[in-house]
Amino acid sequence: MRTGPGADSAPAPSPTTMFSSLKIRNYRLFAMGQVVSNTGTWMQRIAQDWLVLTLTGSASAVGITVALQFLPMLLFGLYGGVLADRLPKRPLLLFTQSAMAFTGLALAVLTLTGEVRVWHVYLTAFLLGLVTVVDNPARQTFVSEMVGPDQLANAVSLNGANFQSARLVGPAVAGVLITAVGSGYAFLFNGLSFLATIVSLLLMRPAELHKSVRAPRGKGQLREGLRYVSAHPELIWPIVLVGFIGTFGFNFPIWLSAFVHDVYGSGAETYGLLNTLMAVGSLVGALLAARRGTSKLSILVGAAVLFGALEIVAAFAPTFWVFAAILVPIGMFGLTVNVTANTRIQMATDPAVRGRVMSLFMMVFVGGTPVGAPIVGWITDVYGPRVGFAAGGAVSLLAAIGVGLMLSRAAGVRLKLDLRPGRPRLALVPRQRDRRSGPAGAEAGRVTGAV
Repeated sequence: MRTGPGADSAPAPSPTTMFSSLKIRNYRLFAMGQVVSNTGTWMQRIAQDWLVLTLTGSASAVGITVALQFLPMLLFGLYGGVLADRLPKRPLLLFTQSAMAFTGLALAVLTLTGEVRVWHVYLTAFLLGLVTVVDNPARQTFVSEMVGPDQLANAVSLNGANFQSARLVGPAVAGVLITAVGSGYAFLFNGLSFLATIVSLLLMRPAELHKSVRAPRGKGQLREGLRYVSAHPELIWPIVLVGFIGTFGFNFPIWLSAFVHDVYGSGAETYGLLNTLMAVGSLVGALLAARRGTSKLSILVGAAVLFGALEIVAAFAPTFWVFAAILVPIGMFGLTVNVTANTRIQMATDPAVRGRVMSLFMMVFVGGTPVGAPIVGWITDVYGPRVGFAAGGAVSLLAAIGVGLMLSRAAGVRLKLDLRPGRPRLALVPRQRDRRSGPAGAEAGRVTGAV
């Protein structure tokens, strides 16, 4: 049996179709529970953002709420990965899902009784973030235990499709609920929706899980995970890229609420519509990734370039419907970045340290929000939604170009412009360099295979 970097990237002995991992009973149960739970999560996200905007009238306040929710991931994310590697994941997820249900129900009670204040939303967002520190790496790495290495890429892509399918329904339902009866019922549905995941975990057959090696208790496990990543450039650069995009390019609660409120003078239903359109694109991106079954770094970089460029274009869209239409490909390429990076990192990581590596991935992708959200919120308040959106797109675009150049350099290739008749205008050609041997050459070879 292969271990070490790339262990899970060995060719699958059986063909992979778009929905092949759903043939596995444990994963099928998990996916069904996640559809309900993810719908509730999206309902709460929309209701939470709109409630804060209603209470304060400030895009910065929405940014603070988002920042508080993801601050624990920035502060403690790596420790969550240590726990995910050390503890059995199914019981751990039963605990985290129950705790997340409690935060949704608490906010529902406060809102429905009319006692909610903005600091209540701040507090529940922070508590939810604390639980997510452990839930995220445990849930991400539990996928490999349910489906095994052969179906891992497909299952990760279907997880993205599952999340985005719920995003199609959640914002639309939340917009109607907020308009009709207020935000409280959206929070109530979210709290109850976690029961679906809890029941699916209880119904699983433990004997059919692919048991992973659990890390024993010991000192230096966090540093061990960081050293592992630093030794593998095929892990470093995707993490760097998603860090920049997650910090500055994924602040849609701030931008979309500001566009709806300040630019288009509309309400919660329009906010839900824009989120739904993004979900359509994201769902398409996830299904294409599931069908593709590959996680090449060239796909990751290309999707990131288009994601950043389209954000800049959308920022200066002349009409509402042009703006709304551009959100669809933004959602598609944004999801492609997320799924491709997630799959690439999981498949290139030794299972013994996968929880810690994935916690680092989630820490920079999600945990960067506490840094980026207040900055983006301030720019949006001071200079307007269009400048704020364009600034996030510009950072994402520059990061994608920079990482693409670093990966091409590590892979020993460069982009060549060929103007001769009958030949391709642009092509990747080998870079002239000195012969290398030893560890450095091995690292370049590993990156070349990944590109």
